[in-house]
Amino acid sequence: MHHGRSIPWTLVAVPIITLLLLLLGISGIGRGDELASAGVYAPRQVMWLFFAAAAMVASLVVPFRQLKEWAYPALICTIVMLVAVYFFPPRNGARRWIPLGFMYLQPSELAKVAYVLAISRYLMFRENHRTVVGLIVPFLMTCVPVILILREPDLGTSLLLFPVLFAVLFAAGARFRHLLTTVIAGVLILPMLWSVMSVEQKSRVTAVFRQRDSGSPQTGDGYHLWQSKQMLALGGKWGSSVDGMPLDDPAAYRLPAGRTDFVYCLIGEKWGLPGTLGVLALFAAFCLCGLHIAAKTRDPFGRLVATGIVAMIGTQALFNMAMTVGLAPITGLTLPLLSYGGSSLVTTCLSIGLLANIALRPGYDLAGQPFQFDGK
Repeated sequence: MHHGRSIPWTLVAVPIITLLLLLLGISGIGRGDELASAGVYAPRQVMWLFFAAAAMVASLVVPFRQLKEWAYPALICTIVMLVAVYFFPPRNGARRWIPLGFMYLQPSELAKVAYVLAISRYLMFRENHRTVVGLIVPFLMTCVPVILILREPDLGTSLLLFPVLFAVLFAAGARFRHLLTTVIAGVLILPMLWSVMSVEQKSRVTAVFRQRDSGSPQTGDGYHLWQSKQMLALGGKWGSSVDGMPLDDPAAYRLPAGRTDFVYCLIGEKWGLPGTLGVLALFAAFCLCGLHIAAKTRDPFGRLVATGIVAMIGTQALFNMAMTVGLAPITGLTLPLLSYGGSSLVTTCLSIGLLANIALRPGYDLAGQPFQFDGK
């Protein structure tokens, strides 16, 4: 078979990895339903899978190069929606959703994908990132959604965009000193972000430094972290699916936001070390596949979008898992493909569909210019 017409191995590997993560997620959500004696979330997540699959197929069908023209309008639309959330009543103390009757839309999820497309569109031209001044526009493109999402409040999603910016700049061949400038600018903006953070957000950050692993359960923000680590410990080596439940106390298995932000702990409780390490291995494999797709893509826009998607999903997964074991603040960041939630699931599958789209159409740089630069 001619090499140009063969199916890339990544096009087979990525859907398999995605499916395995989805199945682990549903098992964790189902375990949460079991422990709460309310089996509604797992069936709902299965229903959302059909919408997610449709989004994945839709993002695979349209050649990704056509999305260049829609990149900026998409970002503007999502910014408008991020402003619109403030005109609707809060849910659970946060203004993150737009009610659509049959469902709640979370614009910050769509904003992540739109941001990756827009930043890739801008940085695909070498003159847009080869000077310090040229970095101002991408930095502003990052700060506007970051500040809007932070005010919802949603600390986790807002901080996700900076690693994406760095990764895309790196893939675009930005000079080392300019990457360093981006990191310094990101550090300098932290005091400003701290000043606009709510009291609850600040307490979640400080709770990481006040955690302890002995004595009675902690109260306040420390309680979530205490329970999440206890849930992982209760899973032991092989999990309750093999070893059973070591404690009869229902309070020990109470995990707030277990099926959303802390689904990793439920997987650990049910499947033990094979479950938790399996999730880590699958995300690592996904990132390697995604970076391979980016490396094989000759089209500058495609390479940057692929890099941005890998950075977005990989960073979010890593941060969520670090959060559940006390290595990062609890910020309400979901675990991609595994946590319960329609907007998050559909958006992640849409992103993965785009990644597969790029793998399917590696393309060529029509201008004949090398994509990576020598730093001169």
